[in-house]
Amino acid sequence: MQFIRSSSAAAATACMLALASAQTFQRLDTCKSLGCILPPDQQDFLAGQYFDIRLEVHAPVNGSEATDGIPDEGFTFTIGKLGGEAKPATEYFEVEEPVIENWDFQWYEDLFARDAEKASVVNVASKAYRRVALYEPGDYVATLTYNGSETTVANWHVRDIEQVRKTKNVLLFIGDGMTTNMITAARLIAHKTINGRYQSTMAMDKFRTIGHQMTHSIGSFITDSANSATALYTGHKSSVNALGVYADSSPDSLDDPKVETIAEIFHRIHGGKVGIVSTAFIADATPGALTAHTRDRGDYGAVIDSFIHGIVNYTWTDWSGPDVLFGGGAENFCSPDLGGETYMDLDYYKVFADAGYNLVYNASELDATSSSERTLGIFSQSNMAKWLDRQVYTDNLNGNEDAPNCEGGDANAQPGLKEMTLKAIDILETRAGDEGWFLMSEAASIDKQMHALDYDRALGELLELDDTIKHSIQKLKDLDAYKDTLIVITADHGHGFDVFGSVDTQYMDAQETDREKRTAIGTYEQSGESQYMNTGSLRYSDSNFPSNWEPRYTLAQGFGARPDVRENFRVHKDGPRTPATNVTGFPEDDYFVNPEDGIGGFVMNGSLPTDAAQGVHSLTDVPVYASGPCSEVFGGTYGNIDVFYKIAECLGLSQVPAAGEYGAQKPVKGKDNWGKYEKEKKYGYHHYSEKAPLYCKDGGSK
Repeated sequence: MQFIRSSSAAAATACMLALASAQTFQRLDTCKSLGCILPPDQQDFLAGQYFDIRLEVHAPVNGSEATDGIPDEGFTFTIGKLGGEAKPATEYFEVEEPVIENWDFQWYEDLFARDAEKASVVNVASKAYRRVALYEPGDYVATLTYNGSETTVANWHVRDIEQVRKTKNVLLFIGDGMTTNMITAARLIAHKTINGRYQSTMAMDKFRTIGHQMTHSIGSFITDSANSATALYTGHKSSVNALGVYADSSPDSLDDPKVETIAEIFHRIHGGKVGIVSTAFIADATPGALTAHTRDRGDYGAVIDSFIHGIVNYTWTDWSGPDVLFGGGAENFCSPDLGGETYMDLDYYKVFADAGYNLVYNASELDATSSSERTLGIFSQSNMAKWLDRQVYTDNLNGNEDAPNCEGGDANAQPGLKEMTLKAIDILETRAGDEGWFLMSEAASIDKQMHALDYDRALGELLELDDTIKHSIQKLKDLDAYKDTLIVITADHGHGFDVFGSVDTQYMDAQETDREKRTAIGTYEQSGESQYMNTGSLRYSDSNFPSNWEPRYTLAQGFGARPDVRENFRVHKDGPRTPATNVTGFPEDDYFVNPEDGIGGFVMNGSLPTDAAQGVHSLTDVPVYASGPCSEVFGGTYGNIDVFYKIAECLGLSQVPAAGEYGAQKPVKGKDNWGKYEKEKKYGYHHYSEKAPLYCKDGGSK
């Protein structure tokens, strides 16, 4: 490698120090040298799982890593079993040699460089191998050789998982952002105690297999919902904001190297039916990661298209759409004539209807609809209404102009997570037959309301999730499907939330200064008992929710990763909370205490940068609960990727070759997803050759 500086040992040491110090910003989070292999070092694979390989050679033009700026286009790439013969990738996978791709990108080496607007420029030479797979368990060594003798090595491991199916169905519940501390708080406000003993417990509490999963991502120890969902669904860690890909440095967010998801593999191997349910807008990260492949979770139009068509621009996994898709987010379906923001400006209600889907838009239609048809249910614009507003403060459903037809009405007849999940089970059980089904049901607004520091709404969402679990178990028993269904409950990440006492709200109101108001908080023996169940008259049939959301003594609760906020520890009766706002005369991204929030409370200084309007995620491990066939494998403490491998093991998705069937490798020749839509120009799909596997968002050519 030719550097525009001395090649002395001191200069080399300085270069290494510069690389090691990259923390806030990274040139490419999976690439510590100038030669990059994606998937990178230390990655695991399910035998037979499809994935792409991206190779990049970087030539920085300036900055601490500066070279002559000319990336080596003559790099080579080999792969082989550890201790065995390494072969060129084209020979190993029996594919054609891809063409060279070139681009450049910029990044900041640290905060000082950002403030000075002094970007480092990097020129790139790259190749991408599409839809390959490894089959024989064991360790592999992938080697990129560039700039003469420089090498980057990636050690890969194919897990040795026997291909024996142990469960017919999988019901995966995701409490987005849910932690053990939140579950504890939810139990406290919804289940009565007498002398310290609960008289009832949560549905989750009754699961006998409990584990914990670590949530950190591939290049940072704080994760987001996109790459954490990617880990849960693919067994591969990724970068923040990435869905089903390893993030590369290319200018196109939709051409990054993909990894096959649990839904795609299950559909390909067993022909099983798939259901996706969420209280978020359905293009959001957790539902979207089951079918989408992009490093930008904000590619909402492409996410919606992937639900029904899969990934068409490459020869990727055969996909025909889920049997159930329920959630919010009508703005990504409605015709642009009605304000919709969709892929290729199409009316996606019509796209789904033309594909044979039954469409429903409110709770009564959902309840009445047939269970024998594939069904799309979109019940609001943006995220769906929160349990607390649907069930207690119902006036908050009016005046929002969020109806799913995008014609200006209110979505004031929305189903909840329970109703959507139970109908999804009915449809999947009716349609699946012997192939079985996989259903993901997400309580999305646990996370969304924790971000907003609206703890009461967040706990209401968690209690709705628990109620959904309880009634789903009964539904499965009624259908005689409980014995055939693995149920897994987990989260994608957590928040640093906890309860630290109680608050006498009347006494707080009587105090004049912030310091005096703090004396209303009772800790230790002064915390008392939960008044959410010991007072009030709200009742919910056979479901467990607080009987009083406005007791005199409330919970002193919260977390430290927050903006400036005024806290009065009361339920926000007028709708979801906005804790911090911009103030006239200050930059738009400078946030202060919302003067209309937390009236009567005291100001708590923030701990985040001043451009943060909400709370953020934390490092905490999150719980895993499991019951049913194969549930015993979910005990212990493990990484988030292991949730994927455990579910794959239970479904028998590992394609380990039988003795003597074939060697370490065989070419991928299975049915792909191309050929269904290439004649329909309205979708803008463009099928490139194996040697030039590019993607164009607008359907044109590059």
